[in-house]
Amino acid sequence: MILFCTLKRYCLALPCTPWHSLALHKNEEHMSIKEIEQQIIDEFANFDEWLDRYAYLIDLGKECPVIDERDKTDQNLIRGCQSRVWLSCEQRDGRLYFRADSDAVITRGIISLLIRALDGQTPQDILDADLAFIDTIGLKEHLSPTRSNGLTSMVKQMKMYALAYKVKQKQ
Repeated sequence: MILFCTLKRYCLALPCTPWHSLALHKNEEHMSIKEIEQQIIDEFANFDEWLDRYAYLIDLGKECPVIDERDKTDQNLIRGCQSRVWLSCEQRDGRLYFRADSDAVITRGIISLLIRALDGQTPQDILDADLAFIDTIGLKEHLSPTRSNGLTSMVKQMKMYALAYKVKQKQ
């Protein structure tokens, strides 16, 4: 599949597997978190300038699996983010599926990257994930301190969901 990202200086076609299709196409081979991380690293390597990477991040945010309006509650609001970010999670067939929204386009892009990496994975795989792609693509170093704290809060919340569902599975 080809994901098209139109930037102000050029149009770039990036080969990738659409992350939202991982949960939708059960007959496709399931990709590991590491494989998805490598795709993300490869995609971001196509951009020389951080302005282009930000534009791509914004485009990714437009594809974020949006949380249902009824789930935009204080319970689903991630604490520690500069912007308002809502995250919900459900478990199906032993795997976790995330939906999110934010009132800021960059933040929506950040959460969409995290969802892309972790959506459709098992709780244990999510807990074990180091999400090294974040540092490899230079995301944290190019965010403001408050956005960087928000990124950390998003990762923590996703791992908390994984821990909660793992404990629930054992009961």
